[in-house]
Amino acid sequence: MVEKTHDLVGIGNAIVDVISRDDDAFLAAHDIQKAGMTLIDADRARLLYDAMGPGVEISGGSVANSTAGFAALGGRVRFIGKVKDDQLGQVFAHDLRATGVDFTTPMAPSGEPTARCLIIVTPDGQRSMNTFLGASQGLTEADIVPEEIAAAKVIYLEGYLWDPIEAKKAFLKAMRLAHEAGTKVALTLSDSFCVDRYRDEFRDLVDHHVDILFANEDEIKSLYQTDDFEQAMKALGQKVELAALTRSEKGSVVLHGSERVIINAEPIAKLVDATGAGDLYSAGFLHAYVRGQDARTMGRVASICAAEIISHYGARPEADLAALVAKVMSA
Repeated sequence: MVEKTHDLVGIGNAIVDVISRDDDAFLAAHDIQKAGMTLIDADRARLLYDAMGPGVEISGGSVANSTAGFAALGGRVRFIGKVKDDQLGQVFAHDLRATGVDFTTPMAPSGEPTARCLIIVTPDGQRSMNTFLGASQGLTEADIVPEEIAAAKVIYLEGYLWDPIEAKKAFLKAMRLAHEAGTKVALTLSDSFCVDRYRDEFRDLVDHHVDILFANEDEIKSLYQTDDFEQAMKALGQKVELAALTRSEKGSVVLHGSERVIINAEPIAKLVDATGAGDLYSAGFLHAYVRGQDARTMGRVASICAAEIISHYGARPEADLAALVAKVMSA
């Protein structure tokens, strides 16, 4: 057996987030879907970027955010994702490594530019994402290094990267290598639109390849084609070792075998920016998981991390996340 030098290896879209504040009138003027994620092309990305107000640029992407949060908790973590060798690609690599995440995936020397997600945060804290996927879609099986997968306790994959054929092959290779090495496979369904497009394939992943599933209420209901959350949970049943199902202000539900654990949302003074809430929830959950904590502790740590991230702008913790978790958990 290969030594488990990393607690977690995340595999996903490598995206530079550009986060700006604006109002609903801006969304309407530019035909932006509120509180959703819309895929855009390079021309649309340039148009919106020029129209946005002052913003913050930071390495992003769902699983990349989770790996940064995991590192902030003190975990040993690697990220696998594709950027181009351009200005934003260099920004992404430097920024992610600065959080403590190992990032060694070779940059693409040519082709599409580095991906970027243009995020408009409205005064109610909702984020509306406009994503140009660019080079991030260029992940291939060659980027999945068997030794890196085998050296992880868990690999974590995002549904957002299930579109490109080559990336899909890379995911399946990673899952196979993981199980051969005794490494657990975690998946986030990412977004209802992903589930709508790949429902049968996602169900097959859940049934045969995934050990730990993350989904919000809308995603799990979409997966099992029901408007009833209870029915969705029953349909999921015990198909995975663990499932963490988030419900925004209603908290979350952790399914562990026949056990169902209700986790209350952590109180916050004000919802400032929902960007990264699910990503940091996953980071906290997986950090507790690799340390052998029980289901309730996993959910509680996850909720603390999510509450911290939605209390300010951006998807990077502003508090000392490890210290915050320790303080809240001991209270």
